[in-house]
Amino acid sequence: MLRPLPKRLGRLLSRTMSHRQADPRAAGKRVLVAGLGNYGLRGTRHNVGMAVLNQLAQKLKVADQWKADRRCCADVTITNVEEAELVLMKPRRLMNINGLSVASAAETYNLGVEDIYLVHDDLDKPLGKMAIKLGGSARGHNGVRSCISSLHSDCMVRLRVGIGRPVGEALVERYVLGRFTSAEHEVLQRVLEQAADLLLEHILQRSSGKDLTPPGGKGDRTPH
Repeated sequence: MLRPLPKRLGRLLSRTMSHRQADPRAAGKRVLVAGLGNYGLRGTRHNVGMAVLNQLAQKLKVADQWKADRRCCADVTITNVEEAELVLMKPRRLMNINGLSVASAAETYNLGVEDIYLVHDDLDKPLGKMAIKLGGSARGHNGVRSCISSLHSDCMVRLRVGIGRPVGEALVERYVLGRFTSAEHEVLQRVLEQAADLLLEHILQRSSGKDLTPPGGKGDRTPH
């Protein structure tokens, strides 16, 4: 079964949701969480980052509050969880230029690179594996490369969600732009749920001063 949400985190979410409408923009550490992908190509492997953002928005009860923000060419929704104010965003640009939206959002919402989380697919990890990494190269990922170029830094926190590599001689481009198979869909929802849990847990720990992510990344997690 999927690893259960920690009791403390569950209590925080419950308390936050009960007060969110009364105080939707309470003061707190602001964090930008960007799900990378090709806007409009829902359900493809390359868009798993956006799928995680949708899952996180659902968990935080703001899935019906996405709004287009023309200032950063992205869909954005904002909510609060204890010490953190979360700006969730899905760029409306192609993957190769997602960084333009992320950089514009950082400027619009007055955020430094250390306040940015990137959520994206990872060919080097099988489906079901994920890891949080601080900084480092793009490792061939065009969306991450665009963010590094646009932000002039690689110091963002990254949640890498495994999608595996194609078997045989299948082209990588065709593979990442393809949809998940029926067999993959059997585990995909658990992957999205655990990725959202891991992401939120890390944001809360970091916002409270407990940054547990060393350069090079945090160990892989696997849904049960």
